[in-house]
Amino acid sequence: MTVHRFLFSQSEEFQSAHLVVRALIGAVSGAVLFLGVSHSLPLTFNLWLTAGFLFICVCAVGGALSSSCRCSILLMFPSMLGSRGRGYLMLVILSVLCRGPLSNIQRNVETAALSLSCNLDLQVHHSRLLWRDAIKPFILITQELTDDEAEFQSETLSVSRKFQNIRDEVVLQYGYDRFKQKHTVAASNSTQEQFTAKTMMQCDGVVDEGVQRCADWFSLRWAECMEAIPVPVINHILCVSMKFHFLCDVLRVMTPWCREQIPVEGNFGQLFDQLNVSVDLLSREFSTELLLQEQQQQAVLGGAVLEEEFTQAVRGNFQKLNRTLRQLLDVLQLLLSLTFITIFTQAFGYLRQYRRDVRFDNVYITTYFRQIDARRRRARKRHLLPLKQSEKKKLIDPWSPKIHPEELKRVTSGVFQVLSVFLLSVVLLTVDFSLFHVLDIVSRHTFTQLNLTSSHQVDIRVGGDSMIARLLRKTVSAFNSSSIIDVRADNQMCVSPPSSLSAGVYISCVSCVLLLALFSCLQVYTNRLRRVIAGFYNPKREKTRVLFLYNLQLQTRISSSDRKRIISEGQRSSSVFECLSRCGRRLCHREGQDVSDSEETHYDPG
Repeated sequence: MTVHRFLFSQSEEFQSAHLVVRALIGAVSGAVLFLGVSHSLPLTFNLWLTAGFLFICVCAVGGALSSSCRCSILLMFPSMLGSRGRGYLMLVILSVLCRGPLSNIQRNVETAALSLSCNLDLQVHHSRLLWRDAIKPFILITQELTDDEAEFQSETLSVSRKFQNIRDEVVLQYGYDRFKQKHTVAASNSTQEQFTAKTMMQCDGVVDEGVQRCADWFSLRWAECMEAIPVPVINHILCVSMKFHFLCDVLRVMTPWCREQIPVEGNFGQLFDQLNVSVDLLSREFSTELLLQEQQQQAVLGGAVLEEEFTQAVRGNFQKLNRTLRQLLDVLQLLLSLTFITIFTQAFGYLRQYRRDVRFDNVYITTYFRQIDARRRRARKRHLLPLKQSEKKKLIDPWSPKIHPEELKRVTSGVFQVLSVFLLSVVLLTVDFSLFHVLDIVSRHTFTQLNLTSSHQVDIRVGGDSMIARLLRKTVSAFNSSSIIDVRADNQMCVSPPSSLSAGVYISCVSCVLLLALFSCLQVYTNRLRRVIAGFYNPKREKTRVLFLYNLQLQTRISSSDRKRIISEGQRSSSVFECLSRCGRRLCHREGQDVSDSEETHYDPG
């Protein structure tokens, strides 16, 4: 009794205590509302603390001094269990699904993609090792040729100097000036003809020189004989044989034989020309240059070029996806805050409509409605209870657990929302569970080990000490090389086990779906509770609304009875005048019915 007196007494005895209790209720409700709104807003701690303190103070003052504020705060609780609460729960479920199975699916797919890209990187790396080992000998050969550029230059110049003597002997006229030329060689003749002509000239010169030497020998012996025999006349007689120098002309018989036996091959001129050109080219400046050309491949993986790592490109793409998922979660958090605000706005809007519109949500058979009907029954006046079958479709008994047809529509829509969220949760959880097990099996059976072993050895030896042998030795020795590759690797670093969802995520999803189903069933009764709260804080308005509803239903029943009586009397009358009057009454009745329909109360589904 003391608690009842404290809560419902209007005396000044408990006025101060009532004020404190109201302020405390307003502060607690403001704190809950502020936490529900601000938990996802980007506020600093100091700003969050200041804004929360001001908001709680305003709610406390409103709760202490304003009955409308207290009524709106209490109306928030039925709204939380109604359509706004279901909307908030659906956003919570979507947030849990995004943070749970959807995020886990994304992580597992990213892990699988990174594992695949890591294996591709290993293959590319091993291919590069093999390719570098394959071209390494050619690079070394070219590099050695580049380093030996000075020695090659010296060798070619030495060859050119040594070949110059042969060139002078074959092409020029050096060594034949002391002979008497009997044939004129045209400068335009080929090398073969020039060499043949010069060889014939050499035959004539050799014979003439032999004849001249023979004549000189006879002259020398004549002088010695004359000096040995000083007696005149006798010395001429005895030395007359020394004058037989004409015998030297016998050597000229060698000239035809020499011309017929010229030791010149038929293709010597062509061979000399080719050799002359080769030596001339060889005598030029020798230079070497090492060029390595690299060709890039475009657009291999998501716009990334080949020189980039596959893992880097895949990780970059998934980072963009992670940013998109975080933005989606931020949007959901903002919607949660806005949905929590709509709970308060719906409660305030219901109170405002309750006070302004007497027809708004005025379809309940309240206790006061029953009291009015009981007084009229005791006074033997027209009364409404018990209701007729047609009237039961329009009015709701708040104490009856039975769901009214108007309320059943909201329950049906709530069940549809529950089924939609349930199916979405089942699909995402099933996909995540299946993907986890598939990737787990793959990760446990994809271990590979790579062994790369290769070797080569090239050894070319050139003997001899000739010019060509030295040149070949310088060139061919560059190809002498050897290499050994022994690479042992595995993909253990690329194998990453997938992540599974914790049991808390499954519990959260199941709990939210069950709460959503519970809210769908409780919405019928929480909607009835709104009128009770509003009537408690507005008792005079509640009596006015109940009187309006009772009188409206009483008028509707009287109109229905009169209409039935007029129809029955019209069936018994057959005169023309009565037919015309009946039509007039029907028109008047239709207009009255339209007016009453416009004043009919309606149910607020919330």
